[in-house]
Amino acid sequence: MKTNSVWSTIFGRAALAALLAIGCGVASAQPIYRENPRSATPGIDQHQQRQQQRIYNGVRRGELTGHEARRLEQQQRRIRHMERRARADGVVTRQERHQIQAAQRQASRSIRNQRQDSRRY
Repeated sequence: MKTNSVWSTIFGRAALAALLAIGCGVASAQPIYRENPRSATPGIDQHQQRQQQRIYNGVRRGELTGHEARRLEQQQRRIRHMERRARADGVVTRQERHQIQAAQRQASRSIRNQRQDSRRY
């Protein structure tokens, strides 16, 4: 009888340890910091990444000179600064979001124009 209680205790503790290990694994998969949904800007962030890639590709393909790329990168820095300022208070308002998106559209046109001007001459 005593042998059964020892084994049940061992198996019980092993099962508890396994459950804790699984629980810790699941907990560690969750992000520790959750961003305020009202300050989240996933669409803006994705647009920024695509624009950065377009600038990089333009330089790599020889469609952009170093000077043009620096000017476009400066535009991207201004947009990131606008986004940081908008997020500073924890809420990105509709007006702030529209201003950032307008700046991104302008930057996108600049990237397109600069990359294509090498083809015009």
